[in-house]
Amino acid sequence: MNSLLAQWTLFPRASLDPEEVLYYQSGQQQIGKQFRNRLTVLSVINATRNASISISNMQSADSGTYTCDVRNFPDISGQAEASIIVNVLEKPSNPICAVHGDVSTGHLVVLSCHSSKGNPAPKYTWSRIEKGANMNAQGIANVNTGILYISNISQFEFGKYQCNASNVVGFSVCTVELSSELNEAAIAGAVIGALLAVAFIVLLVWFITHKLKKKKYEAAKANQANTKQIYATVPSQNSGQEMQELQA
Repeated sequence: MNSLLAQWTLFPRASLDPEEVLYYQSGQQQIGKQFRNRLTVLSVINATRNASISISNMQSADSGTYTCDVRNFPDISGQAEASIIVNVLEKPSNPICAVHGDVSTGHLVVLSCHSSKGNPAPKYTWSRIEKGANMNAQGIANVNTGILYISNISQFEFGKYQCNASNVVGFSVCTVELSSELNEAAIAGAVIGALLAVAFIVLLVWFITHKLKKKKYEAAKANQANTKQIYATVPSQNSGQEMQELQA
């Protein structure tokens, strides 16, 4: 029995690359990285010839085809391989809702909703909450992508919208507010940004002008000082006459 070999391999549903689950040979075993601390061998394979395993805390990534290959050399007769398909169900994760487009009367607005996890893939439904009750949302919705198109929107479509992402395991929801205030806030932000830009330009022009005036003033002051110095070195006519009188 020392020549017994048993191997479990996972062919994931979402990948083409096989994952090692368990490799056993001659009393030694190795557990794949993805299944460490979660996989248990249910018996002593070498003694019972039973390679059954148990995997705890199953994840969506564990879904796929599991293949067991058992060989006992030199006996190679009989069926050596068997497979089983495992599908791990998972509730949809909390979806993310968002508003796209110009939220103002007469325009097209798009609402999006998406859950990053969920098996089977969740279906999405939109509703509008009015006075605490869920009403059918007006527009064109895609249950597979979670997109809701509201064309030529009017004030009657404004309000709170809820997206429900659901599958056979459960559901999760998110809400978003559809209001003209969103568009007004964007306009206000743009106006404030423009005013700040204008203020910055004005301050920049003032700073440059102030520096130029200061340099011009300093240059004029220096020129005036040089003129006074030159004037002081030139003798006056009175001083010349005084010298002649002294010599006489």
